[in-house]
Amino acid sequence: MTGPRKVAVVGVALSDCGRVDDATAYALHAQAARRALADAGLGREAVDGFASAGLGTLAPVEVAEYLGLRPTWVDSTSVGGSTWEVMAAHAAEAIAAGRARAVLLVYGSTARADVKAGRRTGNLSFGAGGPLQFEVPYGHTLIAKYAMAARRHMIEHGTTIEQLAEVAVQTRANAALNPEAMFRTPVTVDEVLSGPMIADPFTKLHCCIRSDGGAAVLLAAEEYVRDCRTRPVWVLGTGEHVSHAAMSQWEDFTVSPAAVSGGLAFRRAGVRPSEMDFAEIYDAFTYMTLVTLEDLGFCAKGEGGAFVEEGRLRVAGGALPVNTDGGGLSAQHPGMRGLFLLVEAVRQLRGEAGDRQVRRADGGLPELGVASGTGGWFCSSGTVVLGRG
Repeated sequence: MTGPRKVAVVGVALSDCGRVDDATAYALHAQAARRALADAGLGREAVDGFASAGLGTLAPVEVAEYLGLRPTWVDSTSVGGSTWEVMAAHAAEAIAAGRARAVLLVYGSTARADVKAGRRTGNLSFGAGGPLQFEVPYGHTLIAKYAMAARRHMIEHGTTIEQLAEVAVQTRANAALNPEAMFRTPVTVDEVLSGPMIADPFTKLHCCIRSDGGAAVLLAAEEYVRDCRTRPVWVLGTGEHVSHAAMSQWEDFTVSPAAVSGGLAFRRAGVRPSEMDFAEIYDAFTYMTLVTLEDLGFCAKGEGGAFVEEGRLRVAGGALPVNTDGGGLSAQHPGMRGLFLLVEAVRQLRGEAGDRQVRRADGGLPELGVASGTGGWFCSSGTVVLGRG
């Protein structure tokens, strides 16, 4: 081998998602993994790398055991919602360097079913140890952290609550085109604004849904692509960044770590944000979409509100379709949702998105897309630029 190998995504899949009351989280992992391997047309024996987080005492050891895998390369990076973009970056680097040939990324969660069955409660905080001990006693919940950041953006840049509501409205419009989305009924700005207050300024529809579900992504070296049944989607560039542990350490609430991870990914891919045909962005809250669009370079800092209010995020007629499956706000959000962003990005680039399929101005399939995950309370970010094979 004379240089780094190219790396492709060759298999993607979701498990059953939405309301899944009769499956364990392990079963959802297995269902998504089997489907991703079938999508690629490869057997389990092809997988020598494995990455997982969020389940078991010794993740990914327990999940690999459950799936019957004995990997020689593993990753258990856990940085919240951006985990999967960061893991994809690590996997791509390992494959390019010849340390693995095919790496399977898998996630599954019964977050909704567990709450409904009383097996767990709706957690408001990640814990009270370390730096968090200085915030938790004052009732500063996870949602409140995002709400505080959104309010800062509104004060500094004049962003309005109506503009933030537009993110929810347009994301739901995309979900209406996705038969697998949990919520598909269109909503209006007035309906978003009139909902119950969760954490000022966020009403209910500014916040992600709680669902069950799993996802899997299989990455492989270029020489294995010919053995796959699907057209490859190439990993062109990646970036990752962590910025702070506590809100008091965050220098600017209006700048997310995507400002660094995005710049790295685009530069390494040799492309510009303006060349992207769509974007899949972590959207636990409407503000995350808006500020990430700014930080990835789709508009200038402070102009996110004006950018989203023109309908740009819609699959139907939008200049930059965003969260084309309906995102965490409407499609599914079982916890660390970053892997779902990669699945949807690959489906779009393959032309497998059905009624929500993005098309270029000439009617052709998209050539380039970006998936950017955010973790914690804007603590971490991972960005992956993908290209159609």
